[in-house]
Amino acid sequence: MASRYQDAKGNFIVQFTGLDGTSRKTVWIGKVNENEAQLFEIRIGEILASRLTGYPFKTVTASWLASLPQKSKKKLIAVGLIEPEKPSEPENVVTLGEFLDGYIDRRSDDVKAGTLIMYGMTVRNLKDCFGVGKSLVSIHAGDADDFRRFLKKKEKLADATVNRRCQFAITLFRDAVRRKYITSNPFEGIGKGSTANPERQRFISHETIGKVIDACPNAEWKLLVALSRYGGLRVPSEPMLLRWQDVDTVDWKRMLVHSPKTEHHQGHATREVPIFPELRPYFEDVFELSADKKSLWVLPSFETLRQKAIKAGDWRHVNTRRMLVKYIERAGVELWPRIWHNLRSSRQTELTDLFPSHIVNAWLGNSEKVANKHYLQVLESHFEKALQITCSDAQKTPETTGNQKTQIADVKRKTPEIQAQAMISGVKGMSDTGFEPVTSTV
Repeated sequence: MASRYQDAKGNFIVQFTGLDGTSRKTVWIGKVNENEAQLFEIRIGEILASRLTGYPFKTVTASWLASLPQKSKKKLIAVGLIEPEKPSEPENVVTLGEFLDGYIDRRSDDVKAGTLIMYGMTVRNLKDCFGVGKSLVSIHAGDADDFRRFLKKKEKLADATVNRRCQFAITLFRDAVRRKYITSNPFEGIGKGSTANPERQRFISHETIGKVIDACPNAEWKLLVALSRYGGLRVPSEPMLLRWQDVDTVDWKRMLVHSPKTEHHQGHATREVPIFPELRPYFEDVFELSADKKSLWVLPSFETLRQKAIKAGDWRHVNTRRMLVKYIERAGVELWPRIWHNLRSSRQTELTDLFPSHIVNAWLGNSEKVANKHYLQVLESHFEKALQITCSDAQKTPETTGNQKTQIADVKRKTPEIQAQAMISGVKGMSDTGFEPVTSTV
């Protein structure tokens, strides 16, 4: 049915009678060894027999066909032995817009409202950059680099914000990989920069915050500011969820703080925080005013905003920044960036100078990594202290002098509460200026 020949130049040829029974067909195999040419002849004969009888190809014939290079398959197609391969049905192509909208819907029940808002910002940026109709599979690493440049040049975002948005993009596309929409994450590796912005850090001194507290209109607002600066609480959620039953109103030693920010981490829904000496007078003022009212909440005048936030599950609905800006201006001090965050940051910085970091982080509800990255500051007082210490001083031990032994014994005889109060009271001597650009008031 099929015959094999070799021409004068050594090329093998297989000839056979076509399926119409009359025409002579030729398949040029080329310069191959005898065994390969013979196998080609046999397989062509088997294919021809199957086509004439209507029987399916033998398994060995089908495997041989599947292994043929595309160039050889085209030769068999040209002489009518096999049909052209039908293009595979296109898989359901997922567009960027469909995927991102689906992701937000899926995460709406298992992440905090604030986190969902941050995802939403990144989703909006991705849609603006690539368009909602772009298929996920067409987005590659070069596009991810373009997205980063888009955030920087078109959106004009700060480097820390760009890094944060890129990290959210990595999370989004990691989900696409897990769902097998794409085989690899094109955004891996582009968001490795820092998400901290040290240029917006300020240390707010006791003198400065004292002026602001004096400018606040009532005892509750004074306590709110004090809780942020001296207690290190996150405003607005933590102070506004503080109940009198959570506060030691007998000895004024500690309070139990409920933290929506960290409650999804096991064991971090609440934390105990000392009622520092600077904080106690403001607590006592509010307690005295609320004694007859039997209020559940320490800050009852914020009830409307509190219930709105609890109902929405989003403390961004509580805008205390606008009013605090007003009181800062009334106090006659210069407005600092990130007004609530830097109060908490200032407290973390000064407490870390007095206590081991793991204790301070337990009180303020931060991890070591977060504290180092977003809260701790280098102050001018640290430089001044460094200039007064020599290497020999650093190597001294408590046994070097009798005077040091006496001091240590005195400290050990004090209760932990007295030690803490004594150490905290020394904080007031800290320099008013931080490591950042100095102003006349901050």
